Amino acid sequence: MQDRNRTRFTHSFWIKTILAGTLLLPFLPVDVHGESSAVPSKTEPAEMKPAEILKARRSLYESMEQITGIPWFRLAAIDQYERTLTRAHPKDRKHPERLTGIFMTSPAWRGWLNPDETDQQPGSIAFFNGYGRDGSGDGLADANNDLDVLYSMANVIQRFGTRQEDFSIALWEYYHNTRAVQRVQQFAKLYEHFDSIDLFGHAFPVPLGTNYSYRSTWGTKRSWGGYRIHEGTDIFAPQGLPVRSTCYGVVEIKGWNPFGGWRIGIRDLNNHYHYYAHLSGFDKNAHIGEVVSPGQVVGWVGSSGYGKPGTQGKFPPHLHYGIYRDTGLTEWSFDPYPLLKHWEREEREQKKAKAKAKSK
Repeated sequence: MQDRNRTRFTHSFWIKTILAGTLLLPFLPVDVHGESSAVPSKTEPAEMKPAEILKARRSLYESMEQITGIPWFRLAAIDQYERTLTRAHPKDRKHPERLTGIFMTSPAWRGWLNPDETDQQPGSIAFFNGYGRDGSGDGLADANNDLDVLYSMANVIQRFGTRQEDFSIALWEYYHNTRAVQRVQQFAKLYEHFDSIDLFGHAFPVPLGTNYSYRSTWGTKRSWGGYRIHEGTDIFAPQGLPVRSTCYGVVEIKGWNPFGGWRIGIRDLNNHYHYYAHLSGFDKNAHIGEVVSPGQVVGWVGSSGYGKPGTQGKFPPHLHYGIYRDTGLTEWSFDPYPLLKHWEREEREQKKAKAKAKSK
């Protein structure tokens, strides 16, 4: 009897919900922007060169800024953060290749109580409190249309206001994750500071042509402070040799760590955390929250660590360089050695090319 009553209630609920939606649909707000933006709503990134993709993204962000008033660098920051989440969770966040990286699940896009799993009508999606909106002006809210996706996210952010604190609140309400809020704000800071989204260049962490040596040491055993694995590559070099940022990034951590001694941590746009340890000191401009660029000096090689603040000399001078990937909830280290070899070779080739150009 209870099951029969529950079934009647369920059928009655859905009939009333759908009927109400149908009757109210003509009166619900529909996104109308006049003519479609000059930015193509669907672009095939696979057919574009990397520089063309970045240019198209910047144009997309700026067009959306004109429509919504949200600064392009904030939209770019959310989009890039979402892209890093997809790289960390490719199976859970599958979507066709497009310019934007923002991903919304189907229920979030159409509305959790929306019975139409393929709904693309802005009016009914709004009725069911879905995120999906029409940003291209074609009358549809397509979860794989770049303009629709970006406009939908902008609409979420827009509800809370345009001030910096409003942006922070909007990010928290959307992600409910302080880590996500911090990452997006860091990315926005980088984009605003450099006025560019092409911020993926790198440099080797110590100057080329100096006296240094290194090999792959990631994963080897360590025992000080308890058994653990070595989460980085040791670059042996003279005391006081400059240590440089390998990336465009924001200084996230600076100070003493019992294991790493004087250390500094820098976050880049790939959501990688670059860890420089056993330093003898920091550059005066390397403050927490400061923006850095590839090759910028952030400290000097030392032998600090394995003890209380100021402990030195328990091992030969070297730079411990580690790199960690953020998955959205946790971080895990991976072997930096292949990247170090690549950056070293790349920087050496760039130097040769510049020298050759000067000699002509």
